[in-house]
Amino acid sequence: MALGIGRCLLEKRKGHNKRDRESDHKSSSPSPYICRFLSNARKKCFSGFGFPSISRIFSSSSSSDSTCDSIKMTISDSESMGCDFPCTLEEERRIVTDLMSEAEDQLKEGNLYFVISNRWYTSWKRCVNQLTEEISSGEPSEVTRPGPIDNHDIIDTESDASDPQLLKNLEEGVNYVLVPEQVWNKLVEWYKGGPPIQRKLISQGFHSKSYSVEVYPLCLKLTDSRDGSSSIIRLSKQASVGKLYETVCAARGVSKEKARIWDFFDKKKSVLLDPSSEKSLEESCLQIDQDILLEVDGSASSQHDMSLAGNELALVLVEPTTNTMLSEETVSNGHSNGSIFSLWKKPFKDDGGSSSGFGKREKRGLVGLQNLVNTCFMNSTLQCLAHTPPIVDYFLKDYSSDINKDNPLGMRGELAIEFGELLRKLWSSGQNTVAPRSFKTKLGRFAPQFSGYNQHDSQEMLSFLLDGLHEDLNKVKQKPYIESKDSDGRPDDEVAEEMWKYHKARNDSVIVDVCQGQYKSTLVCPDCGKISITFDPFMYLTLPLPTSRTRSMTVSVLYGDSNRLLTQYTVTVPKDGSLRDLSSAVGAACSLNDDESLLFADVFSHKVFKYLDNPLEPLSEIKDNDRIVAYRFNQMHREPGKAKLEILHWEQKKEAKYFGIPLVTYVNTEPLSGSDIDAIISGLLSPLHRTPSLSSTVEENGHIPDVADGSLSPKDTVMEGNAVGDGELSFNVFLTETYSSSLKPLEPGFVANPRSAKKVVVKWSEKEHEKYDSSSLDVDLPEVYKPSILVKKTKKEISLFSCLEAFIAEEPLGPEDMWYCPACKEHRQAKKKLDLWKLPEILVVHLKRFTYSRFLKNKIDTLVNFPVHDLDLSKYVMNKDGQSCLYELFAVSNHYGDMGGGHYTAYAKLMDENKWYDFDDSRVSPIDESKIKTSAAYVLFYRRVKSESTSSNMDED
Repeated sequence: MALGIGRCLLEKRKGHNKRDRESDHKSSSPSPYICRFLSNARKKCFSGFGFPSISRIFSSSSSSDSTCDSIKMTISDSESMGCDFPCTLEEERRIVTDLMSEAEDQLKEGNLYFVISNRWYTSWKRCVNQLTEEISSGEPSEVTRPGPIDNHDIIDTESDASDPQLLKNLEEGVNYVLVPEQVWNKLVEWYKGGPPIQRKLISQGFHSKSYSVEVYPLCLKLTDSRDGSSSIIRLSKQASVGKLYETVCAARGVSKEKARIWDFFDKKKSVLLDPSSEKSLEESCLQIDQDILLEVDGSASSQHDMSLAGNELALVLVEPTTNTMLSEETVSNGHSNGSIFSLWKKPFKDDGGSSSGFGKREKRGLVGLQNLVNTCFMNSTLQCLAHTPPIVDYFLKDYSSDINKDNPLGMRGELAIEFGELLRKLWSSGQNTVAPRSFKTKLGRFAPQFSGYNQHDSQEMLSFLLDGLHEDLNKVKQKPYIESKDSDGRPDDEVAEEMWKYHKARNDSVIVDVCQGQYKSTLVCPDCGKISITFDPFMYLTLPLPTSRTRSMTVSVLYGDSNRLLTQYTVTVPKDGSLRDLSSAVGAACSLNDDESLLFADVFSHKVFKYLDNPLEPLSEIKDNDRIVAYRFNQMHREPGKAKLEILHWEQKKEAKYFGIPLVTYVNTEPLSGSDIDAIISGLLSPLHRTPSLSSTVEENGHIPDVADGSLSPKDTVMEGNAVGDGELSFNVFLTETYSSSLKPLEPGFVANPRSAKKVVVKWSEKEHEKYDSSSLDVDLPEVYKPSILVKKTKKEISLFSCLEAFIAEEPLGPEDMWYCPACKEHRQAKKKLDLWKLPEILVVHLKRFTYSRFLKNKIDTLVNFPVHDLDLSKYVMNKDGQSCLYELFAVSNHYGDMGGGHYTAYAKLMDENKWYDFDDSRVSPIDESKIKTSAAYVLFYRRVKSESTSSNMDED
């Protein structure tokens, strides 16, 4: 499958294609139904202890940009195993690594995988990671194994215990992980627990197969027409219709010969399923959670129902025929002699949509698309294309002679046929909504990334669809081999015309004629000055949005001064900066001394979720809703060989819970007694003492004291005038683990690990609350950034022209995108510039609103002020060939919400009426032209405004 008509060519030219290869908005939102691909998120789950990459599970035609976001949750108590382990942790790591590698080498359809709670798996992985660190350092410490495998946090409590079902809205790598059968067997052998959740590996794709685990099998709601009872049938979406008959008949005690099963979508009989068919349930357009109807020959109810079924069958055409594709006003070449908006007078077949009842729309082109669970991205794209005049003009005619069934890059014409049939339904009269089930099935077959019910990017879907339609309709049967040439000083006009001629020799379709333009790409070697110029086709312009390069961040600095135990500072840092930038900014704000440093921590649910101690860590990995605490220390407290000790606060009132801000200090790695820990806690809490004491250990500079720096011995610390002995401690202190809420007694000889923080829990009673002012600890930490709801936010706005200026601005290539200079014979970080050379009839503008980092996915909500009428691009187009550079907007794909999901809609102009309409899935309503400019605008569709001499009957306004 071609990655793009223009992009295919571009991606062969390293350096000239930087913007086209930039990562745009990918699948964003987890779906409760998607058959999850084994993804990069999976690789993250195995990172850290030598598991081999499983990226080969993806075929070369599929990709995923998904990554695991940090998940913050409180884990249930670990359970005591009460048994000896047959293997050491090192042996467990080695065995699992080997089994993972073996499973990767033996991928085949039907292999079993098991779903494991990420909560449990993370605790096991952390255990193995900790062991690996100790082996590499040679310094042992206590490693606590997880309890038995516990999957109950990902199981629907209402499901049958004998057949546990996963909760909806789970995401791989965040809520669960997938492991091969052999790994599951070993983990169960070592840790017991469960329950087992078994899934199968399936293959998807048309040109090349890619493997995925079907985490959520197809769930069908069966209604028995004999008594009206209902039940649930679960099968793989790749199971055959015959298998469905076998399953249903066995469950209902019916002979297969007497059974009839109907596709009962929207509680309407649409297709009678053939019991002998080997078509898969997916190919039969059966959707997740949809209804099917069982009728049995001889029952009164089925005889009654059959009398109603005759006119409700929806027979999907396999291929367009002359009498369905050709109207009275059409000629054989597919070009119309009249208006495209008055062609269809025949009734259309139904695909599960509504075509009767109150509110029936009589106007053509105002048909909604039913949302098939997270398919608003697809509906938005389809409505924009369904209102693109030359596209509609073409597909409502006879295009059968253009279908290229032999193109290895195409889909045997099936995608073009299905798209044409869908457009016919949308432009038919007497329909309110259409359920695009057949189109979605076909789309998922050829592009497995769109199978299932995940939310996707409307622009990504548009890109694939236009590429697929082009290849299905490419009139070039045998593509000639043409070697690309450099300009070598020739005139631009000559080189551009030559490159366009070469491109058309290999790509000739309505999509190229209507949607493709050409731009000039210039590279200049910084060493020898060599200039390389190429002219490449494009299908759409992806324009960056100029935004602020800085970011406001709020951090809480923890002092040891009772007058200002916690102080908030809001600083401005580079948006693409690192933790070093944040440390410098906060240090300046809080007047950090030269001999002091800050330890940053992400605090969640009254615990340290993560330490931010890598100065090169990108700030983009800190989310706006994180809560960051900076612990202020003297440099000598953080000398090598010392370990972090966390003090958590726990109390029992109406319920047992953690509270307050965790305290952090550094201690030596020598064994500590209970009284040592007691003294350390007393020193940390001394600023909160309600009655000043001469024995307080607060340092004069007001910073958190560290009793382990050698200047103060824990055993010499005095509290309340009484020496602390091992027999009687001032605090009830317990140990806990990072991924457990269970509390363990503090054992003698406690040793801190310099590579990981030890956590101790202080159990507060009324006595402690009387001695110490805990209100200074129990405060709400501010989020890194939260816009004030009281202050009216100034609405930022940028023009579309500023986005164009950013697109054509000269810029150096990145270090990862070096250009091979033919003169220097070396890879160079060349300067690159793009210029528009030739504009298409339909100009698609993609506003690059989505940005990515390792963990952070961000959307730019800035309002782009784009012209609706008279978009004049003449100053940006270098080729003065007499073609009009004036454009008019006719459709917009909108995205509302954030990266976690959001919703897509479309605005489209009905040319016959010169009016705009809002297409929100099945809902279609008029909208005033003045309201179509919003910050949700994501993909803009413009058509060239032609002069009177070149205007066609189609361009009515």
